[in-house]
Amino acid sequence: MKILLFGKNGQIGWELQRSLAPLGQVLVLDSKSQNYCGDLNNLYGLAATVRQCAPNIIVNAAAYTSVDKAESEPAKALRINAEAPAVLATEALKLNALLVHYSTDYVFAGTGNIPWLENDPVGPLSVYGITKLKGERAIQTSGCAHLIFRTSWVYAARGNNFAKTMLRLAIERDSLNVIDDQFGTPTGADLLADVTAQAIRTIGLNQQLSGIYHLAAAGETTWYRYACFVLEQAQAAGVQLKVEPANVSAITTAAYPTPAKRPGNSRLNTQKLQNVLSLHLPKWQEGVELMVSKHSKR
Repeated sequence: MKILLFGKNGQIGWELQRSLAPLGQVLVLDSKSQNYCGDLNNLYGLAATVRQCAPNIIVNAAAYTSVDKAESEPAKALRINAEAPAVLATEALKLNALLVHYSTDYVFAGTGNIPWLENDPVGPLSVYGITKLKGERAIQTSGCAHLIFRTSWVYAARGNNFAKTMLRLAIERDSLNVIDDQFGTPTGADLLADVTAQAIRTIGLNQQLSGIYHLAAAGETTWYRYACFVLEQAQAAGVQLKVEPANVSAITTAAYPTPAKRPGNSRLNTQKLQNVLSLHLPKWQEGVELMVSKHSKR
């Protein structure tokens, strides 16, 4: 089996290199790859790469993820998040290949307090969310076999993420303010990668099971509670903090304005995926605790 993976150096892409390896030969690309085009800005190059490689599975872990910057770069965000996936879907259909793609809770309006179902009405609040939704729809209408995983609050042991930022700031600063009215679930890139591999094995080219699936760890929290949990774990591991967990201040979204509007409700209902794959999704605290433990020992 030949697998073509885009976005090899991203949080999810890095973990996918490990999880996909047992499935077959994996060709990994990013925007700087030399022999093949892995740059989602280059639509012609992407199409040519897929045709040359003729993979059985295409996994797109690349995306434009700078949520605030997208407000001032809508054309670039659209090209990477919508037009590029459309090209990959068109080529996948020609090859009878499976396309795996990652999306976001930002396609929803973020209202209420009930976890979103896959078929709930969408209503993105930002350019980023709009472009990700257009990418989803382009894949769905292409007719190719596909798996679209919507997820939220992704972190990884590699690279920067919210947890590591909170830990660094708690060591450096005298105070720390964190938003406490946005709800979601921290989800590890390793979990996303492992479930992706299992889904490919189970679903494959079964068109009846093609579609959108919500994929996130179990449970929910806020950014404030997430930050406090991270600091508690670091403190237990012996990390010296200037701002202790009990002294972190909770603030509202209104107190921290950003160019792009964030959803207040990023909860995702994952029951559909659990039923189809017969799997158990671990609590979000388990993955975060492991990541903080590894980071604290460096």
